[in-house]
Amino acid sequence: MQSDYVELNSRSQILNYEQVRRLDQVLTDTNYIHGRWNYPTLEVRLKDLIHAVRGRLAELDVEIRDIRLNGSAASYIVGSKENELGYNDLDLIFGVALSGEEDLKKIKMAVLESLLNFLPAGVNTSRISTVHLKDAYVKKMVKIGNYSAPSDRWSLISLTNNLGRNVELKFVDTMKRQFEFSVDSFQIILDSLLLYYDCCDLVMKPNFYPTVQGESVFGNFEEALYHLNNRLIATVKPEEIRGGGLLKYCNLLVHNYIPATKDLKLLQRYMCSRFFIDFPDLCQQQKKLQSYLSSHFIGNNNLKYKYLMTLRDVINESTVCLMGHERRCILELIDETARHTLNNGLHFQNYYYIDPCHEQYPPQYPSPYPSPPSTPNPYGHTPSYHHNANNNSYSYYSPPISPGCYTPQPEWVNGCCVYQQHDQMAVL
Repeated sequence: MQSDYVELNSRSQILNYEQVRRLDQVLTDTNYIHGRWNYPTLEVRLKDLIHAVRGRLAELDVEIRDIRLNGSAASYIVGSKENELGYNDLDLIFGVALSGEEDLKKIKMAVLESLLNFLPAGVNTSRISTVHLKDAYVKKMVKIGNYSAPSDRWSLISLTNNLGRNVELKFVDTMKRQFEFSVDSFQIILDSLLLYYDCCDLVMKPNFYPTVQGESVFGNFEEALYHLNNRLIATVKPEEIRGGGLLKYCNLLVHNYIPATKDLKLLQRYMCSRFFIDFPDLCQQQKKLQSYLSSHFIGNNNLKYKYLMTLRDVINESTVCLMGHERRCILELIDETARHTLNNGLHFQNYYYIDPCHEQYPPQYPSPYPSPPSTPNPYGHTPSYHHNANNNSYSYYSPPISPGCYTPQPEWVNGCCVYQQHDQMAVL
């Protein structure tokens, strides 16, 4: 397959017909943006969303350098058929110049107003403001950057999909770190394909398709592609990755990737240390873990359990920056989550993460979060079983509870989900 490439330089390649066809399929497939309360689900093709946002930004005098597809979707497109693992989020990068807060306001307005184009026919859009659209369809908004320090200036708007395939739009002036591992370092520049959509109605064929350029921000396209097709884990400066790449690393291990480096213990130590630096307390750790599980393991409890046990092993073997009490608490949090997953109880997020601001939602809409349970807490002393992947069998397994650390138990107090640990109470 590599012989079909036309080499530009070490970090860029021209995609072949099969990859361009895959890219076209990703851009033209229908994706769903789910609304909270009684707001309708939006049916969106990625190319139509790009067209709407790009047009609105042009009206607001925001210049776009280029538009790129990033992350697991880009890896899915450039990888070989034998290594098809699908993709989760759809990550788009709009290259823009960010000179101040005014530019961020324009970008936010452009994205939210673009969603009006995808509301079903018959909806009275004159009564829907950008505030309503933000509350209904935006999962998270992130703003990074100090305008006096030009090394890291970007913003993110993530649109909600209840099945984990969120549409994430990044508006990047500069970004210090654009990837975690070589296998997710690919970016596909979409400008030529978007121009093809605008100017040509002819169907793509093996001898007639637009020239599309791919790039690896890892540094070497061929090397990163080799890692992807051979399921190898490689990175540079893991201490610079937010969260250390620990959760993604364990996900790769679960999908039968193996480290490309011989110094495995050092790599894992770096990742664990950075994870606990960025998420120093138990509440932040469980929120990050819950968010990752809800995005990558929806409807697959067996794989989720295997992932949690892999994460537990890595943390237990390679964490050197925690006190004994802190180590036991994070391990017991993972044990409780795995125990709950294996026993097919209530969904993890129903107990472990409740937005403290949900009371601020408009009172005419029902809260999207669950009511406090009327049944006793199913955690704690429930026995569980360990899955043996080799013979697809289960054996008795109950992670020990250390007497030196009280196992954090979620409880409901005045309508909020809380952790109670010793004499401290943390409202989530």
